[in-house]
Amino acid sequence: MSAAHAGTLRSLGAQVLQRDWLSANNIVFAAGGAGAPATVVDTGYARHAGMTITLVEQALGGAALERIVNTHLHSDHCGGNRALQARHPAKTYVPTASLEVVQAWDETRLSYRTTGQLCERFRVDGAIAPGCTLRLGQAQWQVHAAPGHDPDAVLLFEPQTRTLISGDALWEDRLAIIFPELFGEDGFGPARRTLDLIESLAPRCVIPGHGDVFGDAPAALAASRRRLSAFEQDPARHAQHAARALVMFHMMEHQSRGRPELEAWLLQTPIFELSTRIGRTALTPARWAHELVEKLIGDGLLHSDNGVLDLPPPAT
Repeated sequence: MSAAHAGTLRSLGAQVLQRDWLSANNIVFAAGGAGAPATVVDTGYARHAGMTITLVEQALGGAALERIVNTHLHSDHCGGNRALQARHPAKTYVPTASLEVVQAWDETRLSYRTTGQLCERFRVDGAIAPGCTLRLGQAQWQVHAAPGHDPDAVLLFEPQTRTLISGDALWEDRLAIIFPELFGEDGFGPARRTLDLIESLAPRCVIPGHGDVFGDAPAALAASRRRLSAFEQDPARHAQHAARALVMFHMMEHQSRGRPELEAWLLQTPIFELSTRIGRTALTPARWAHELVEKLIGDGLLHSDNGVLDLPPPAT
């Protein structure tokens, strides 16, 4: 993070807790008065809940967490909600479009059963709607709809410093899975419109859901549009990208799995049936799963030793 961005965040009363690709970044705001309780935006994955609690409490310096805000309800953004609620009097707010489904706790519509991911049920106290403003720390933040990656997602924008909390709508050097496309719904069009919205906001400081805070939004937008165009021209390529990313997420969660166990998980998890259908593969599901794992091994993303798969050590 640049010194300029660090200064901007300090002026806003915000701290960015950069996590990894299993847990989304947490953005912590100290209480700011005038209706601005101590708040965390996004809470990571459930397997990391203990670390999330430690990091958030350190960031608040012993003050109680009073509010949780989620940009969207994928498991890596709200998986720490329940654990934080158990320790703090934190009221929890989700995007308006997700309120009914989270209240009913429909794990299929929430994607957890479909993707084979973990999220513990949490209480929801209210919703944030596009078009409203939200007091966080020292400033008023605009709430904007950000469909594409998730149809119900929102992003948060502070217009004075032009700081954007983008969730998974914009990363610096990657493009998030466009999940609606895997369910036969339009996701590419909304994703493109969300990129147009971000361009119109002209952010100077972008806090992404994953990765470091960055400032060159035009370059990130251009790269995202190129990747989006490639996926629009070849939806099967997007489906394969999604399948690979979801397998790697699963392996980051579990660290090590037997190859037969991983391939069986692929066959049992509904979203991979959708991926194979969109990918127009003529392979049997079992052969498709085997070849997907083989490709991840060949690309160096997974390491295989006597039928046991794990993640290779990070490059030094």
